[in-house]
Amino acid sequence: MKWDFYSRLGVLFLVTLAFCIFIAILSLLPSYFMVSVKGNVAETKLETQKEKIISGEEVLTEAKAVNDQLVLLEKAEKNQFLLSVKVINAIVLKKRSDIKITRILYENNETAGKKISINGTAPSREVLLLFSKALRDDPTFKSVDLPVSNFVKGSNIQFFLTLIPA
Repeated sequence: MKWDFYSRLGVLFLVTLAFCIFIAILSLLPSYFMVSVKGNVAETKLETQKEKIISGEEVLTEAKAVNDQLVLLEKAEKNQFLLSVKVINAIVLKKRSDIKITRILYENNETAGKKISINGTAPSREVLLLFSKALRDDPTFKSVDLPVSNFVKGSNIQFFLTLIPA
């Protein structure tokens, strides 16, 4: 009877162990399939890249074609005014740390011409006036228009500047 009990207990243990291994294998199968598919895709991409070895002459001809297209674009845009890094740097470098610029707007009307509008806030009239004078002294701009209405408020002034680039 003892031997019977231990043999049943052993069989039950082996059946439970086999069931757990079966469940573990089933839970690992999706990951295995995903990894094998990704491996196949990676190998396929590697093979296509190996087939696309480009010679130095092909690279040079492609670079020449791109360069020709860039020259064509530069000629087409040569007569247009672009808000350049030079203009933005001139504005930002003249700005004091306590002045906050909220918007820089560029307009290019055929009748009015090119103009840059700046909106922002200044802590006081004096700081705003210093910023305006610094921009007037910069040779990047022909004229700087700061309306008198900006000076109505004494502190936390919402200002609007109009700049004409040189």
